[in-house]
Amino acid sequence: MKSYYFDHAATTPMHPEVAQAMLAVMQGSGGNPSSMHAFGRAAKGQVSAARDLIAAAVGCRPAELVFTSGGTESDNAAIIGTAAAMKQSGKSHIITSMAEHHAVLHTCERLAREGFTVTYLPVDKSGRVSADDVRAAITPETGLITIMHGNNEVGTLNPIEEIGELAKASGVTFHVDAVQSFGLYEYRLHQLPVDLMSFSAHKINGPQGVGALYIANGTPFEPVAHGGSQERKRRAGTENVAGIVGFAKAVDICVNNREEKKLFLDKLRREWVERLQEAMPHIPIVINGHEDAESRLPHIVNISFIGIDTETMLMNLDIAGIAASSGSACTSGALERSHVLRAMGLPEDRLNSAVRFSFGLGNTMEDLEDAAQIVGKIAARART
Repeated sequence: MKSYYFDHAATTPMHPEVAQAMLAVMQGSGGNPSSMHAFGRAAKGQVSAARDLIAAAVGCRPAELVFTSGGTESDNAAIIGTAAAMKQSGKSHIITSMAEHHAVLHTCERLAREGFTVTYLPVDKSGRVSADDVRAAITPETGLITIMHGNNEVGTLNPIEEIGELAKASGVTFHVDAVQSFGLYEYRLHQLPVDLMSFSAHKINGPQGVGALYIANGTPFEPVAHGGSQERKRRAGTENVAGIVGFAKAVDICVNNREEKKLFLDKLRREWVERLQEAMPHIPIVINGHEDAESRLPHIVNISFIGIDTETMLMNLDIAGIAASSGSACTSGALERSHVLRAMGLPEDRLNSAVRFSFGLGNTMEDLEDAAQIVGKIAARART
């Protein structure tokens, strides 16, 4: 049976060139980047070269990038590290949105239990945060605003530049979770009003288990991990040399193919919706998220199959060899409905029938045409 992988927002298949770059490191002589001998210096050189490449790609200084184990650690470090620094300035208020990834929401919940005050901003029916709401929420006690760029469940983009200007004018640290949008949009961080930004390699056809956190020079920050002096004492622990080299290779590929990739992904997305509409003319399907292509990620489409329960649809899709999800991969094993769709205020029939499809490396137009016919048959059976 042929299989179809339409869950690239959860993780992406590794690019062959990334695997080759990592294999060369893993088959090499080894060496700890903190060691003073030749093997250690060689490993450190590989990490430094990767840092230089990624920094150039996102428009920041190499020293402003901290390597982490992925997006979740980057989000946690940004928020907890800023919160620890906030205490020294007497600030205790954090602003975020109701539609953030759980790596942000659960971290804010923990800080709330420790005495911080957290404001959870609403989102509109497309999942977008209003800059006016951010402005209204800022108080003299506000020390951190954390808002994602591209939503991982519905793909809606937030106005991070506008929000960043508000934060800058108020002297508030601004963190952006760019895990889902990284590789699709050009960031020139030295020009953006952003103090911290989180990235992950496995969303851009790189390895799992490695990411990065941008920390602009001068940003108040206390390290979360303690031990050695790695990453300029901001993140202790021996660096994942092979993973970091693979991360850099994935970034290099993205930089050289970004615009072409965006156009192709958007074409796949539009083609998928059209094929589904043709395959199930009598079954109402509704797109959740922003309609404007300029206001959403090109590779994610969240669809409600009205009258068909999400779990029923996902189970049948899996049996048929089609990989999709109900939302964040970090919570897909849970039976609870999407907190993002709830925050958007969707009616129960859309909330209970939503499935996320996301596209990327390896997907073809022919795959979409074949898979749409399969989904149409599943939907017809499910409604009988």
